[in-house]
Amino acid sequence: MKKTLTLRPVGERAEAPKIQKKGRGWAISGSRLDAIHDMARQLRREPDEAHLALADELAKEDLGKYKFKRYAVIGSAIVDFASQPLKLVIALDRGEAPEIERRRDASLAEVGIKVIRYDAAEVLGDPEGACAAVLRAMKARYDELRAASRPSRPSYSRSGARPQRPARG
Repeated sequence: MKKTLTLRPVGERAEAPKIQKKGRGWAISGSRLDAIHDMARQLRREPDEAHLALADELAKEDLGKYKFKRYAVIGSAIVDFASQPLKLVIALDRGEAPEIERRRDASLAEVGIKVIRYDAAEVLGDPEGACAAVLRAMKARYDELRAASRPSRPSYSRSGARPQRPARG
């Protein structure tokens, strides 16, 4: 008999499962991870219309080193677009199991990956607008990561004068 995925009632569920960054599979069996990668490969070969529209618009943009990988595998999740350097995931909502999507988003957030969701119908209606929104989200995420990684340092004034150092005691 084949096992199927079922959701427990809300009262019986724990919070999002912890993702463990251990080796290749984040504590996922090798055979399951291979199956997930095969599924992602199949999705890349046969993308839906909304995914293709956004991918075409993103391909037109000069994103530098911050490219998006289509149907990327992160842990046990297959995400629509992922930018590893920015730790940013773009997900297209197609109206499938919002509870699973909420738990997946929480698991990704636990390891520092920000998830941005767009409705697939809106992407199909206005792919240029969706691409512009993705670019704004990328810029905001870049600024957020940069601010978190660098300590604030005094800057030079426009006249070129050095900032005043505190007196040594």
